Amino acid sequence: MASLRDIKSRITSTKKTSQITKAMEMVSAAKLNRAENNAKAFGPYMEKIQEVVASIANGSTDVSHPMLESRPVKKTGYLVITSDRGLAGAFNSSVLRAVYQSIQKRHKSNDEFVIIAIGKMGRDFFKKRGMNVISEITGIGDETSFASIKDIASGAVSMFADGSYDELYMYYNHFVSAIQQDVTEKKLLPLSDISSSKGLTSYEFEPNQEEILEVLLPQYAESLIYGALLDSKASEHAARMTAMKNATDNAKELINGLTLTYNRARQAAITQEITEIVGGAAALE
Repeated sequence: MASLRDIKSRITSTKKTSQITKAMEMVSAAKLNRAENNAKAFGPYMEKIQEVVASIANGSTDVSHPMLESRPVKKTGYLVITSDRGLAGAFNSSVLRAVYQSIQKRHKSNDEFVIIAIGKMGRDFFKKRGMNVISEITGIGDETSFASIKDIASGAVSMFADGSYDELYMYYNHFVSAIQQDVTEKKLLPLSDISSSKGLTSYEFEPNQEEILEVLLPQYAESLIYGALLDSKASEHAARMTAMKNATDNAKELINGLTLTYNRARQAAITQEITEIVGGAAALE
């Protein structure tokens, strides 16, 4: 059995760990509130731009654009959104597992796909396995702005237009609630399934629909990436808050068990001392 000093030292260190995890839980809860508001605030813009794009793409049969047309798939791109830090439960491992399993099913060699990594955890995961990471961005921060991911978003769209890959899938954690985040796979390019929940609206375009699509479609694809990133940030803070709460609860249970062990060991030591004193007194009589 461990000594009283060892048990006491372990109780003290566990209490300090519990204080840290509790503080991290409170910080993540505050960040979650802001991240959730940012994701919701971006929703109306996405709905409107999707409505306009759907009206042009589906409202006219003679309108075409390379981003709307499917082509033979020779190479696939995967845009994966993870976090820069751990301690978030299964937040990163779930999305990375889903991407890795999809790659194993669809491809026989690393030459058939490329990776675009947003987040340090995803970048390190794929590089460690020798996969081709052609673009990466880390250190975005909690207050995500479109300017911070503009280059990688526009680059992902440009590489599709240039033929670097023939389709692009996006993987991220979709925020459902503080206790539920769902791994989501979305086919980002080509934009073959654009639809609007509000139905088609009649617009008058100047100068013409083709030129409007030339500008609007890249912006729409970039907005999908930015919206997924905002969604992922909310999921990250929710996952970290839950993970830190579980860690705090586990620490409290461990402290209670160690305290009980400590009290029993101390009582046993006291009883042993009393027994020795009584035995010594009896020997002197």
